[in-house]
Amino acid sequence: MKFNVPNTLTLLRIALTPFFIIFLFYDHPYAKLWALIIFIVASITDALDGYYARKHDQVTEHGEFLDPLADKILVLSALISFAVLEVIPYWMVVLIIFRDMFITGLRMVMNNKGFKMVTSKIAKAKTSFLMVIIVTILLYLGLGILHFSWFSDVIRLAREYNLIYNLTFVVTIFTVITGISYIYENRSTIRQFLS
Repeated sequence: MKFNVPNTLTLLRIALTPFFIIFLFYDHPYAKLWALIIFIVASITDALDGYYARKHDQVTEHGEFLDPLADKILVLSALISFAVLEVIPYWMVVLIIFRDMFITGLRMVMNNKGFKMVTSKIAKAKTSFLMVIIVTILLYLGLGILHFSWFSDVIRLAREYNLIYNLTFVVTIFTVITGISYIYENRSTIRQFLS
């Protein structure tokens, strides 16, 4: 594998994931705040690696494979951790994981047979929404230790209106819809593959 800047940033994102999980579960007042910072740094590497690869013409086959894999490792690790911490229900996480694994598996099998599947804009938006939800949950978990009266009010409102559950529910439904949309938009390619 070629160790250019984009691929190094992608590998850094994968390497940061275990530290993110450790801090998320570590029993210290500021641990979840550190988990939030690590997640934000990892998310920034996601934006930078793609931008740098396109700008400096450093798009590689390894990078095209590793970049979405690194995203999935980071995002799914966060969601599974939230379920274990009982912040969000397992059934939502299972649906999101099933959608991602099914679509990723289908794309890999079809790519190996020479069929190229097109990623829709709605599917790309799904990843952005998931990132926003994860950051929101981390803010909820990490900033709860800060004793600002305005933030205490925000936390109270979030609990009162079950904000985390409702936002995650919306993202779960959206994730399932993007999976159906992905299959529908690539239906002709899938038919050719199956015939």
